[in-house]
This record gives sequence, C-alpha cells and structure tokens, in this order.
Amino acid sequence: MDGITELTALRRLQARGHFGIKCGLENIRAMLEALGRPDQSFPSLLIAGTNGKGSTGAFLAHMLKAAGFVVGWTTSPHLVEVNERIWVDGAPIGTGALDLLLTEAFEAEARAGIQATYFELVITAALLAFRMTGVEIALLEVGMGGRWDATNATDPLLTLLTTVGLDHQQYLGDTREAIAREKLCTARDGRPLVLGPSLDPDWVRPLLSNHPHLCPAPPLGSAAIHWDHSRLGGRRIGLAGRHQLDNLATAFEAVRQLRTLGFPIPEGRLWDSIATVRWPGRLWAAPELEGVWMDGAHNPEGAKVLADHALACGLRPHLFFGVMGDKDLEGIATQLRRTHPRSVTFIRGGAPRYADREALARAWGLDAPLLTLREAATRLRASADGPRLVTGSLYLIGDLLRELGIRPA
Repeated sequence: MDGITELTALRRLQARGHFGIKCGLENIRAMLEALGRPDQSFPSLLIAGTNGKGSTGAFLAHMLKAAGFVVGWTTSPHLVEVNERIWVDGAPIGTGALDLLLTEAFEAEARAGIQATYFELVITAALLAFRMTGVEIALLEVGMGGRWDATNATDPLLTLLTTVGLDHQQYLGDTREAIAREKLCTARDGRPLVLGPSLDPDWVRPLLSNHPHLCPAPPLGSAAIHWDHSRLGGRRIGLAGRHQLDNLATAFEAVRQLRTLGFPIPEGRLWDSIATVRWPGRLWAAPELEGVWMDGAHNPEGAKVLADHALACGLRPHLFFGVMGDKDLEGIATQLRRTHPRSVTFIRGGAPRYADREALARAWGLDAPLLTLREAATRLRASADGPRLVTGSLYLIGDLLRELGIRPA
C-alpha cells in the first residue's frame, strides 16, 4: 500500500493478524460504548451465511443506492487493501480516512483496557465512518459464524441468512445444524429474518434460539445463463452464475421487508443497478489480463456452483488453483475436477497457511506444476489457447493482484 509506512494505525492493525475467532462480544461493546455507540446513528442490516454474503451485499448496496439512500457497507475479506472492507455511497473509503478512524478505534481500545481483534477494530472503524458520513442505512457482513462476530454487537432492523454449508468447522461445528445455530444468533426477536431460497424454514425454525419473523426469499424464475452474466425476462444481471439468482432473490426479499418497515424503495431504478453490479473476485474478469477470470471458491459448496456454471456454459478452462491448507482440499478438488479442465496448475503463496505441493497433489490426485505468485503472474500476463480460471481462495486472488499490480476497486 503506498505510504503505509506513514500510516501508524494501519501498521498496528496489520500486526494483529486476520485469522481466528474470539468468544464473547465484550470487547466490541466496550469500544462502541467508549465511542458513543456510533452503530446507533443509523439503521443496519446483518448479512450472514456460508457463501453469498458479499454478492448479496453487492446487489443490495447497489439497489439501495439507486433508490436514493446513502449506503454504508462492510465486507470481508479484502483482496489488496483493507479499505476495500468499508464502503460509503458506492466506493471504498480513502486510506488516510481509514487510518484516522482506526486511530479512534485504538484510542477507544486503550480507554477500555482491552485487546481487540483485527476484525473488531475494522468493524469499529466502519461504524465510525458510517456515523461520520451520515449514511442512511448500513449493510454489515457477518464474518465467521455469527454468535461471537463483532457485527452481532449491533441492533439490526433485519438479518439475512444466505446459505449454510460446511466451512470453518474447527470453530463452528461439524454439522450444518451446528453451523446454522451459530449464524442464526444474528437474528432478533420479532424482526425479519430473510432466508435465502436454498434454506427451508422448517429446517431453520428448530435451530433458532429466539423468535424472529421468518421471511423466505422466493426463487426467481428461469434465466438465460451466460458465462459473464445472466438475463431474467430480458433484463441483465451483472453477476454471473445460476447461484447469483439466489443471492439476488435474497436481496429482493430484504428490499420487500424494508418497505414494510417504512423505507421508500421504488421499483423503477432497481434493475438498472442490478445490471451494473460487479464484485471483484467472484467470477470476475480480471482487468488488464486477457481471458482470465477469478473466483474465490474456498469451500466445496462454492466450488460446486462454480463448476456447475462452467458446465452449464460449456466452458473448459485452464485451471489455476491455490488455497489455504485448513480448507477441505479434497472436497473442493472433487467439484472442480467436474469442469474437465484443459490443464491444472497449482499456486502457493508465501504465507505458511497456504496448502503445500504434497497436500494439493494428494487432494487432486495428480502432480501438477506448482508456481510461485511471481511465476503465476507472469503466466497469466501471457496469452493462452483458452480461458483461464484462477480459484481456490480469495486470499490467493488478493496476493496475485498485488503481484500483478492490479487494483480491484
């Protein structure tokens, strides 16, 4: 990041590390209290789920902005720079502004006498940014799980649950039911809980520890699926893949519930905004590269929808794959093999958490070439005899974009 050596708070944030989970909301609540509860300055929505949170948030942020609202949005992880996690009115906040907000968060941490996590500090900075800029509605993407997530210290008008699948089992539990219970802690008594179309309310209801108003999102009709977009009733959907129809349906149901809560959201301009939605790292055409697509399919469910999309479009890519070693490597590889790739190339970044050659070869059942980030960047800059798909981890995509000198936003 340019000038980061002068940005003290950002350096301190990076030293905290990105990973792990801490049980309890005491820290985030203490910081918010010390800062005068910035989260109470605007209405907010929580977006939880295993997959689809970012895409659903992207749809919803574009729709609400088109309806005339000043929208704040938090998302994670970032690809290249941490300010990608905090959006105001359609753009990430500036690096200098983020550093100042993080300084406030660190000062609140010191006054409270606590040691906050990376995620708690970023969420605190985001809520400060939203208060400072006068956002009219905030979309808060839940990180890992939900029960102990920093976003759950807020008081949302409604909650969205996009999907429930097996991911982060070492923290959340080994079954879909156990994971769902953690995520459902983001719901609130008597308030709407929007369920993605893949979630059966009869399955969800016994897993709840409270009594929200269940609002299942009706699935959208059949669409014409193209590799880089879809069309529904002749109207373009900017994010590609059949799974994005479910994410869009979830966003539409959230809009319907917001209307019942008094938010004036006219239909007129929503589809114009949907046509232009883009979400870097999610079946995304990498700028400045010829025929290169990037998708952070980091669990078997994400890999399945990616493979389904490639098969539906009749596309056989050259596959570039790298992922963190604590993921379900075999489950992801099993799904991606269904694309019958023209070739498979492994990539390993410099961080110790990346899966090594032996683990990748064992999961895929083949001894594919292994490239460093620099070697992979050189390969992707060159032309090829077919489309290339980089997948496996959003962290891999971020590392490659840094190596390529490409900014996603």
